Amino acid sequence: MANLSINFAGIKSPNPFWLASGPPTNTGEQVARAFEMGWGGAVWKTIGRPIVNVSSRLGGLDEADRRMVGLSNIELISDRPIETNFREIAEVKKRFPDRAVVASLMLDSEKEWHDMVRRSEDAGADGLELNFGCPHGMCERGMGSAVGQEPAVVRKITSWVKKAARVPVLVKLTPNITDIREPATAAVEAGADGLVLINTVRSMIGVDLDRLVPVPSVAGRGTPGGYSGPAVKPIALHMVSALARDPRISVPISGIGGINTWRDAAEFIALGSTSVQICTAVMHHGFRIIEDLVEGLSNYLDEKEMTSVNELIGRVARTVGEWGELELGYKVAADIDPDTCIGCQVCYVSCRDGGHSAIHLPEDALTPGHLAPRRPIITERLAAATETASPGSADSSRRRAHSVSTARTGYRVPWVDQTQCVGCNLCSLVCPVHGCITMREIASKQ
Repeated sequence: MANLSINFAGIKSPNPFWLASGPPTNTGEQVARAFEMGWGGAVWKTIGRPIVNVSSRLGGLDEADRRMVGLSNIELISDRPIETNFREIAEVKKRFPDRAVVASLMLDSEKEWHDMVRRSEDAGADGLELNFGCPHGMCERGMGSAVGQEPAVVRKITSWVKKAARVPVLVKLTPNITDIREPATAAVEAGADGLVLINTVRSMIGVDLDRLVPVPSVAGRGTPGGYSGPAVKPIALHMVSALARDPRISVPISGIGGINTWRDAAEFIALGSTSVQICTAVMHHGFRIIEDLVEGLSNYLDEKEMTSVNELIGRVARTVGEWGELELGYKVAADIDPDTCIGCQVCYVSCRDGGHSAIHLPEDALTPGHLAPRRPIITERLAAATETASPGSADSSRRRAHSVSTARTGYRVPWVDQTQCVGCNLCSLVCPVHGCITMREIASKQ
């Protein structure tokens, strides 16, 4: 069994799965219960000045029959007494000394930062996470993403904290910025020991068309919130890989954003994350998802003959580059398996209306000189179907095959003109049958 333990900038944990700062880490009781179920670490819900939160706070985005593919919140940092949070951090750390406990902080003046650094360390926190990412509420007070969007301010506050801190300092970045590398390099230059990304994406999740108010609404009014969940994963993966490939980023990365399964986590790690942090999936499914995360990642590493999770970190990052670095002579083309195709013709419609018109109906003629390896099979089967529909000689059936509609014969399997196909993948993405449409490498001269 592969070794899942990690050492993140000096913070050790038995596995790379940490709870992200948020509602699941709001109390000591929650964090203790998560640790009992196997989580490797937790970043405490952000501690700062006394805060009053609003009601309601969350809005969800559904897609077809799948609930909450995206989640937006307008909840602020911890509204519990500061002394209560530090007392519970001390209790949890004493009870679970082998788990990573990181204090998330968000403050204003240098004096306040130094005071909270001291109190966090006195409570036994293994590290500090500076919340420069919250995109709602706190940014209006000059904190959260208001800091993360200004590299000079990131550098200044990180320097403040590093002057006082004795434990590793992690900087949590906002995705609400054009180039994530700018605040990241500022944090590293100021001495940050690790980077954490992404925080939530500023968003408006929807409108209640019955009440004609934003979602969520507070007494009939709304405000942009922070978007999280599976829908933000591509944004997070891009930003993690951007930092992992940047030679100026010399510190480990903790990846966050839409992680639901061990596969999601493995993708983040392969692109350069040392640890992964999870919040929305726990809010949706509970702490028990740690069982799938640990077992799945462990089995995957075993299958890949990796003895440690460290062997996976950044393995894919080196294959990511700029568009201009791609091999322009490389070509793939779609291949439809006539034995598994159900004839729905969704691929035909998508390619005709949204692609490059490379997929054709069974009776369509092949343009002279074009390549379509599957077409002879389709022609034979259409002829057989035509023979069944209108009995006669095989030769006459083949001749009729090109002029008989699929609606009449019942044979609906399309074929691909590989000369027209640009290899965009659209057909394989819309096909409802897994494995029916594959993308095959073809020689460039074809």
